[in-house]
Amino acid sequence: MKYKANNYFIDGIKTSFLAKKFSTPLYCYSYKKIKENVVNFKNDFNTINPLICFAVKANSNKKLLIELRKLGLGADVVSMGELMKALKSGIKPNKIVFSGVGKTNVEIDYAIKNKILLINAESKSEILEIEKIAKTRNKKVDIGIRLNPNTDAKTLSQISTGKKENKFGVSEKIFLELVKYVNKSKNLNLKCVSVHIGSQILEIKPYQKMLKILDKIIKKTKYKFEYIDLGGGMGINYGKNKKKLNLKKYAENIKSFMKKHNSRIIFEPGRSIIGNTGFLISKITYIKENEKKNFIILDAAMNDLIRPALYNAKHQIIPVTKNKKKSKKTHEFVGPICESTDKFLSVKKFQKLKEKDLVIICDVGAYGMSLSSNYNLRPKPSEILIKNSQIKIISKRQSLKELM
Repeated sequence: MKYKANNYFIDGIKTSFLAKKFSTPLYCYSYKKIKENVVNFKNDFNTINPLICFAVKANSNKKLLIELRKLGLGADVVSMGELMKALKSGIKPNKIVFSGVGKTNVEIDYAIKNKILLINAESKSEILEIEKIAKTRNKKVDIGIRLNPNTDAKTLSQISTGKKENKFGVSEKIFLELVKYVNKSKNLNLKCVSVHIGSQILEIKPYQKMLKILDKIIKKTKYKFEYIDLGGGMGINYGKNKKKLNLKKYAENIKSFMKKHNSRIIFEPGRSIIGNTGFLISKITYIKENEKKNFIILDAAMNDLIRPALYNAKHQIIPVTKNKKKSKKTHEFVGPICESTDKFLSVKKFQKLKEKDLVIICDVGAYGMSLSSNYNLRPKPSEILIKNSQIKIISKRQSLKELM
C-alpha cells in the first residue's frame, strides 16, 4: 500500500479506480497483508506451536474466514451466529473455542452437538447449565474455565477485560472451587484454563504479570490442564504511533512458563491478524467552513465505522490523491449522521481538499464492518478483497429496498 505519482495504490490497484467501480463508502481488504500477518504471527510463536483461533468478532465476513482457514487458523467465537459462520467457512470443530459470559442453553446445546474443541465457561451457573445439557444428551463435554487474573492491560477502559471489576471470568477463589467441582463431574471434562486481559495491548508487562499470576494459580489447583488459552489482545499501530508489541519477547516468556506447565497454548488474535489489512474509502460530500476549522463531511459515517464514536479511537486518514497545498485550518472529518459523535478525526496541517475528493480511513479491518449498523436507515457498505491482483466482492452493498 503506497503512493505512486501522488496516487494511492492498494496491492497494485489504484484506489480511485476502486471507488469509481464500486462506489463509496467502500471497505477494501488486502489479502497480501492478511497472509503476511498470519505468517509473521506464526513465526513469532513458532517455538511454542500454539493453536491459533481467530477472534471472529473482529471480522465475521465468511470469505475472509475461508481465507484464514486456508492459512491454518481456527476460530474463537462468542455467539451461536459466529459458531455457525465459522463452521460454514469450513473451520473444523476441533479448532473452535466458544467464549463469552452469557451463552444460552440453545447456544450451549448447539456447541455440544457440533463437538467443538472447548466451551470456555465464565461462571458457576454456566458450568451447571453445560452439565445439565450434557447429562440429558448422555455426553461428556470438554470445557475450560475462564480465570479473571485481575491484571490491568493498560489500555482503554472500554476494552479492558482482565480486572476484577470487569464482567469476564471468575476470581481465583471461585476458580479453585470450580476446578474441584468439575473434576468430580461425570458429564464434564476439564481441559483448559482460559484468560484474556483486554484488547489493543502494546506493552509486554501486562502479559508478563498475567503469566506469573496464572503460574501461581495453576500450581494451587494441582491439576494438569491439556490447554492453556492465553486469549489475544495484541495491539496494532493505528495512525502514526510507531509503538509495537514485542511478540518474540512474549513468546520467550511463554516458553519459560511452559517449562513448568506442559500444556498446548491457544491464542485468540483478531485485531493483530486483520486490523491493518482493511481500508474504508470515502468521498467528500461537502466542506463546511467556520472561523476555526473546516468540517470535511464524508459519505462514510459512524454506522459504517463506530470505533471513533464508541472508544474515541483514532484512525489515520490519508488523501487518495496527494497535493502539496497545506490547509491553514484544522480539518475535522465527520459523517452525515445526526449525532455530534459522528466524527472520525481532527487533523492540523492536512493538505487542501475539495468536494468530491476521496480519502481513506486506515486500519479498519478489525471491528469496522463487524460493528457496523443501519443507524439512520443507512445501507451497509460493500466489502471487496484484493487477492493476487484480482478484485473479489466479498459482500454486496445493501440497498434501501432491502432495508424497507
